Amino acid sequence: MTSKALTVPAVALGTWAWGDSGEAGDGDDPVADMLEQSLDRFGTDHVDLFWIHNPADVARWTPPLIPLLKSGKVKHVGVSNHNLKEIALADQIFGEAGFRVEAVQNHYSLLYRSSEHAGILDHCREHDVPFFAYMVLEQGALTGRYSPAHPLPEGSNRATVYNGILPRLQALTDRMGAIGKERGASAAEVAIAWAIAKGTSPIVGVTKADHIDGVVRARGIELADEEIAELEAPADAADVDTRGWWENEM
Repeated sequence: MTSKALTVPAVALGTWAWGDSGEAGDGDDPVADMLEQSLDRFGTDHVDLFWIHNPADVARWTPPLIPLLKSGKVKHVGVSNHNLKEIALADQIFGEAGFRVEAVQNHYSLLYRSSEHAGILDHCREHDVPFFAYMVLEQGALTGRYSPAHPLPEGSNRATVYNGILPRLQALTDRMGAIGKERGASAAEVAIAWAIAKGTSPIVGVTKADHIDGVVRARGIELADEEIAELEAPADAADVDTRGWWENEM
């Protein structure tokens, strides 16, 4: 038994729904219980894509999704924050029942390319699995709006993480801005275009209508190999680690 192939856009416009997985409770099937709670909140009888966000104990938490795939309540399953070994184990578990991991979602940006270095992007290409890249703009640090002279707002978690490294990002954001200027685009749009050029579908949170216009422009930007190298060189030279506290090493 196999599910219909998952198709994805070049860019995924996202709104975060923290805590929407519900409470596991003490039932015999906590995964099904959580799904039912979500279906009730969403007012639907199925979900198109169910994300397993936490890679802890893959062998325990992956099998309960198989009956949900068979019932049609879940159409596709993706994994997030999983390393290559964990992706392979989940894929093996699903494969024994005729299914597979159909999407991967990891932190991926010019500043954090661990999924690329670990071979996850290659794995996804070889197995025709869409890779969704989150934090492509590093919570605003790669939008071009911020610099040592104009840091992120003090008192925010973003400021705590990024303001101290903004001087080391200056060469990168300057180059992003220059490439964007040649195309009538912003530095943020260049960062999104880079992620698309690397074969990923960036997840971009939008809060204003013009952000959507920027995403549309980013989709139309085709970066040459030389430009990709010009972006990655200062990104690597910045030598910063933006891995989130929730992320394990890839």
